[in-house]
Amino acid sequence: MNQMTAPGLLTETLDQGVLTLTLGNGRAHALNAALINALHDAVSRANENPDARVIVIDGPGHIFCAGHDLKEIARNRAAPDHGEAYLRTLFADCATMMQAVTFSPLPTIAMVDGIATAAGLQLVAACDMAFASTEATVCLPGVTNNGFCTTPAVAVSRAVGRKHLMELLLSGTPKSADWALRAGLFNEVTDAAELRTHTMDFARTLATRNPGPIASGKVTTHRHLDLDLPAAYEMATETMIGHFMDPTRIAHEKDSRWSG
Repeated sequence: MNQMTAPGLLTETLDQGVLTLTLGNGRAHALNAALINALHDAVSRANENPDARVIVIDGPGHIFCAGHDLKEIARNRAAPDHGEAYLRTLFADCATMMQAVTFSPLPTIAMVDGIATAAGLQLVAACDMAFASTEATVCLPGVTNNGFCTTPAVAVSRAVGRKHLMELLLSGTPKSADWALRAGLFNEVTDAAELRTHTMDFARTLATRNPGPIASGKVTTHRHLDLDLPAAYEMATETMIGHFMDPTRIAHEKDSRWSG
């Protein structure tokens, strides 16, 4: 087991191919500028680490992630531009980090045992999968604070249908884990006591898979979702052929006489 720590922000633990990124900058795990950069850096390094096969993002406690750090934003309001320059940098960096999570060649999993709100829910939706406990809740509360969760909606809209998206955005009220499961934000919901074991068992299984086809398959899937059907099949076919031509697969088939 390898462990690295960004002091007060993020703990990185690598075990059996699973890199767990544990948010740790306070009870709310708010996405301040430093944590956003730490997450982006950790994902980038994981992509280049041959020992890392899966990324799990964990926000321990009763708050998975409370979104952007409103106290940090308030401090920057004192600037002559009322914080506009800071906000432009913050949201640009956050968008880049979220895309890094989504487009990582490694499978990404959110482990949610508390509330995921605003940009915290954006982080959950940016991951490939999300496993949650019955204690988890989700929320896009912008309208309750004289605003609108516009940037979180980018990731969330790609995980849920429009009706569920607009219910989150326009109500601003927390929704239960069961609601999030039905909406498509969570893959599975378990008892809190079983969440970590269940998530890690699943992640360790993924870590045993051939990483080459997973990496190219993820990239292709994200790309073809924005294409029309014929173009999507054309792109997917080329990638699929590459999977069958993967040296590891060919060697495995020769050894086991497996086909299919």
